[in-house]
Amino acid sequence: RLQESRERLSVCSKLCYAVGGAPYQITGCALGFFLQIYLLDFFLLQLDAFYASIILFVGRAWDAITDPMVGFFISKSSWTRFGRLMPWIIFSTPFGVISYILIWFVPDISRGQVMWYLVFYCLFQTLVTCFHVPYSALTMFISREQSERDSATAYRMTVEVLGTVLGTAIQGQIVGKVDTPCIESPLFIGMTNSSVALEELNMTHDTGSLTDTRNAYMIAAGVIGGLYILCALILWAGVREKRESSELQSDEPVSFFQGLKLVMNHGPYIKLIAGFLFTSLAFMLLEGNFALFCTYTLGFRNEFQNILLAIMLSATLTIPFWQWFLTRFGKKTAVYVGISSAIPFLIMVAVLDSNLIITYIVAVAAGISVAAAFLLPWSMLPDVVDDFKLQHPSSHGHEAIFFSFYVFFTKFTSGVSLGISTLSLDFAGYQTRGCSQPSEVNFTLKMLVTVTPVVLILLGLLLFKLYPIDEEKRRKNKKALQDLR
Repeated sequence: RLQESRERLSVCSKLCYAVGGAPYQITGCALGFFLQIYLLDFFLLQLDAFYASIILFVGRAWDAITDPMVGFFISKSSWTRFGRLMPWIIFSTPFGVISYILIWFVPDISRGQVMWYLVFYCLFQTLVTCFHVPYSALTMFISREQSERDSATAYRMTVEVLGTVLGTAIQGQIVGKVDTPCIESPLFIGMTNSSVALEELNMTHDTGSLTDTRNAYMIAAGVIGGLYILCALILWAGVREKRESSELQSDEPVSFFQGLKLVMNHGPYIKLIAGFLFTSLAFMLLEGNFALFCTYTLGFRNEFQNILLAIMLSATLTIPFWQWFLTRFGKKTAVYVGISSAIPFLIMVAVLDSNLIITYIVAVAAGISVAAAFLLPWSMLPDVVDDFKLQHPSSHGHEAIFFSFYVFFTKFTSGVSLGISTLSLDFAGYQTRGCSQPSEVNFTLKMLVTVTPVVLILLGLLLFKLYPIDEEKRRKNKKALQDLR
């Protein structure tokens, strides 16, 4: 009891730790919901769906590759008086903010726009990885107690989902208030090149509205960048990285590649990331295509930012419920109940006609499931790390490998799926900046937002049947770790 009392974290420490998760979610939500429609429909870019898919795929794929790279360098980092992880977080922050703002900046160049957005998108993904991988691994260095880590993770997930609300609200409300012109469908007749349509648009709409939209994107980027810096400072000021929280009495150095081999051969880890790989993909596909789906398939061009906000508010409010649920009924049960709850509502959107009230109901229900998808992976990963330590007590310092490779698999596959989904829209005949889309595009969007996520969720839930760490196993691991220490 005395040991547990010393390991307890104050509410202030948990809040400061949780605030550190907001920058990744704020920027990720803004990019996830709005970058695709920004690249496809923002009239100053003149990019067709093919080039947009290249930017999105390469950016996500590079983002995935940087996770294990950063994990490798972190494992080689020395401890400083600020810790081993915290210097990565602090030094990457200002450069990450600059690169994020430049993603939303429209360069005054006639050629090279694709390369501009590709370079700064990849650069930002690298820098935000240098922030988020050490921050994720920090979970193992704030306390040795499972209950304290679970509690801190619940705080973190609440703030992260709140970060998605902020990202959605800031980006959506600032940009959504600007009247962005579109091209009426008759202009598309006989046009095979989207640049022709864009020239028509530029000739028929007031130049002032173009400037207003460009300024709106930059204002939103500036506000989000300021929040990014503020959250990093709060994390640095309020959290102390404890070296002893992750170490056992028998710890001896093991090389990165030996540790990587051990991690990839750890059965519970592979089964956990396999399950969450499919469920995460489902929600990433939903996130990446939802703005286009609301704008064109449902016909809610002026409402989609409010629908997104409803999803994220619902997710924020239900995080405490899922924390209570997993404590009361176990994490595996929470996975089945929480993530599967989105399925009937996604089916409802697919089969029913467009209706704004039903769409808001589905948005709130989807937010409940999103909350579970946010909380549970990060709550279950520390259990896998503890199980690994019991089986390999002589191996230590590999927490970043567990967290970085989980993110690597989900990001890489989501990059592939997002690139394929954007190409699918191109093949279906997507019309840049159109006020409406062909029926083939609307059908493709419906498949990407409803049917495909349902199939991926079902596959993920089937894989979770193989995950071996239940509540009884967790309690045994906790007792054995205490004895080993």
